[in-house]
Amino acid sequence: MSFDASELRSLAADLGTVPKIAGQLAKVAVKKTAKDIEATAKTLSPVDTGNLRSSVKASDLRGVSQDSPSAEVRASANYATYVELGTSRMAAQPFMGPAADKHMPAFEQAMAQLAAKAIGG
Repeated sequence: MSFDASELRSLAADLGTVPKIAGQLAKVAVKKTAKDIEATAKTLSPVDTGNLRSSVKASDLRGVSQDSPSAEVRASANYATYVELGTSRMAAQPFMGPAADKHMPAFEQAMAQLAAKAIGG
């Protein structure tokens, strides 16, 4: 009985590239989703003076690592939480949560596709 290990070596080499490919693709997906959430949150935010809308920003994405890509989208206006969640005297006017909810299915689909692409080539 003989055994040819050449295909195993090829498979091992291919699997070695998976983290790099997956990391690059995940970084792109995270950046796009963060920007999409930012844009949607701005359109959904209630406008009185425009301060709340202009305070919605995605974190600086230039430093996003391929090893663990992440981004933060936040409204920095000091009253943003009160608008989002409401108070005892004011009804909630959510804009951040619905923006994230809108883009999560597309993000999850993109991550599933990149996993399939990284593994399948």
